[in-house]
This record gives sequence, structure tokens and C-alpha cells, in this order.
Amino acid sequence: MALGSATPAYELRFDAGRVCLDLLATSHPDERLDGVGALCAWIRGAGLVPGGTALEHADGSWLAGFRELRGHVGVLVRGGGTASYGRALGRVNEVAGGATPAPVAVRGEDGGLTRELAGPPSCAGLLAVVARDAVELLTDPVAWAAVRECEGDNCPLVYLDTSRGRRRRWCSSEVCGNRERVARHRRRAALARA
Repeated sequence: MALGSATPAYELRFDAGRVCLDLLATSHPDERLDGVGALCAWIRGAGLVPGGTALEHADGSWLAGFRELRGHVGVLVRGGGTASYGRALGRVNEVAGGATPAPVAVRGEDGGLTRELAGPPSCAGLLAVVARDAVELLTDPVAWAAVRECEGDNCPLVYLDTSRGRRRRWCSSEVCGNRERVARHRRRAALARA
């Protein structure tokens, strides 16, 4: 199989409320960034580039860069030892300082304006976008107070709880929430049989 041609057998998720938290979700339940093709699909799905942006120049170094940043963001969001937290914070700050891709408005065939990038995006530029999102999340007390960890069994995902009343319990009602409801039903059925 050619590098970057793998199509994931699962859906990428973009429901955590922040790009940096969506990146964390790519490691659960299994590695979702398992090839350059999956990474490019995530980059497009996360909205880091406008639709139709060419990413053929992406390679394995991009994959390594996004996985590394994901690890550092995970340490910052979930907490870690003092030494690992300091290293992660330093690296995220360093990456956030990079130049991000420059958007431009281009007249489309219908006469309306559409957004494109001034040039092909670099890995460092896209990583800077995600790292800046992490910095904004970590330094915004209101947003940080809304960060929650999923209450689903064995689910380490975190999300931004913007629900009314701040009562969201799961990273996804359709995934972890459904599992919890099924488990609760089975427990009640077992008690009724007993």
C-alpha cells in the first residue's frame, strides 16, 4: 500500500469543541493518524485548510510532527509531572510561534469570494495553528473551566462542554453515551430477572 493511500475504517471525530482537543481524539480508541492520508483527511476535516487545498506535499515528517504535538497538548490538558509539563509547555509555545498559512480571498466562477491559501501550507504552519489553539484554550479561564473528561468507561477523551447548564457527560452521546445507556439497560434487565 502506498504511503498516504490508506483510508481509515472509522470516522474521524470533530466534536470536542476545539481543534487541539480534536487532535487528542485521534489517539483513541486506536491510532487514527495511521498514515499521511489519514492525517490529510484530519487536516481538512478540522478546517485547518480550505476545501480543495492541495496537500500532496505532506509526508511522514508531517505525521511525526502532528503526533508529537498531540502528545504535548495531551500532557498540558490532562496534567503531567512537573518536568514533562514544563517540556510540553515549552514545545507548544515554540510551535505556536511559527508562521501560520495566510488566507486570501479569491473571486470564484460565480463571482462570489472564496477563501484559499496564499501558497501551499507547510507542516510547521499547520502545527502553529493547532498549537495556538491550545495556548488560547489553556490561557482562557472561561474556556478552561469548560474542559471535561468523558465519563464513559475507559474513554480518556476530553472536550469543551458548551452545553446548556454545563451538563454534558460524554465526549459523544452517540458513542460513549449510547454505551452507558445500553449498559444501564442491561443492568436493570439483569436485576429484573434476578
